[in-house]
Amino acid sequence: MGHALDIAQQGKKHQDAKPLLNFHGSGLLEISDHYVGDTYRVIYTINFDGVVYVLHAFKKKAKRGIATPKQDISLIKKRLQYAEEHYVEWSKTESQSSDRPDCN
Repeated sequence: MGHALDIAQQGKKHQDAKPLLNFHGSGLLEISDHYVGDTYRVIYTINFDGVVYVLHAFKKKAKRGIATPKQDISLIKKRLQYAEEHYVEWSKTESQSSDRPDCN
C-alpha cells in the first residue's frame, strides 16, 4: 500500500488502485491488500493538485461481500470534507508565501 501511495504522490496511479464504489468521479481511490488471511484497505483522494490525502485505512472485518460498511463510508465523507477545507486553507498559505520576496 505504501508503494501505491508513493506512486500517487508522484501524480500517477498504481495499477491496483481502483475508484471507490459509489463515489463515481470523486477522485477517491482504494487500494486493497491481503496479509495473513486478512484484507486491508486504504482510501485516498487525488483531487488536490500536488497533495494526496489518505482518508481512511482499515482492516476489512466482514468475511463475505466487498461493500464498504456504512460507518466507514460516513467517516470517509467527513474526512473528505475536512481535506477539502484544509486544502483551501493550505493553498492560501502557499500562495501567500510565494508572493513574499526572497530575502537572500
